[in-house]
Amino acid sequence: MSNSVFHATTILSVRRGEKVAMAGDGQVTMGHVVAKGDAVKVRRLEQGGAGGAGVLLGFAGAAADAFALIEKFEARLKDTPANIKKAAIELAKLWRTDRMLRRLESLLAVADKSCSLIISGSGDVIEPSDGILGIGSGGSYATAAARALVQHTQQSPREIVENAMNIAGDLCIYTNRSITAIEL
Repeated sequence: MSNSVFHATTILSVRRGEKVAMAGDGQVTMGHVVAKGDAVKVRRLEQGGAGGAGVLLGFAGAAADAFALIEKFEARLKDTPANIKKAAIELAKLWRTDRMLRRLESLLAVADKSCSLIISGSGDVIEPSDGILGIGSGGSYATAAARALVQHTQQSPREIVENAMNIAGDLCIYTNRSITAIEL
């Protein structure tokens, strides 16, 4: 999934078997200038998630907005630590109805051992049927590359996100090859 408003980032998550990985590129763009090349846009939340194994989280869009939303998601996750779907739905409802939060421009990608989700400010909580999700300006490129790698290789989810992100970095001018990958 990609939204043309969100330039300067690519986040990809791939689920295969019992494993899930998420990666983000490091490029931060301000207008037509690369302001930073090694930002970290993915993180692992140790609490929560199915089986208490943790939650992977990535963001696309305005960083300050994303950090505000991450805090809200973490608060919802504390209420339902083993159910990221419920936490995501609660965040999406709050994000859509709260006057201040409604102005935040970002997308979140979250994944735990059981599911992967995209959360948007328009109230969307989307779980991809194939376990592959991409957000940000290079999200569609990374998703397409990941689907091909899943179908035609035996690579692990971490290898797939790293390779697909490098492909996206070659195609999308708002995505670079400074990749941070994390996994559960």
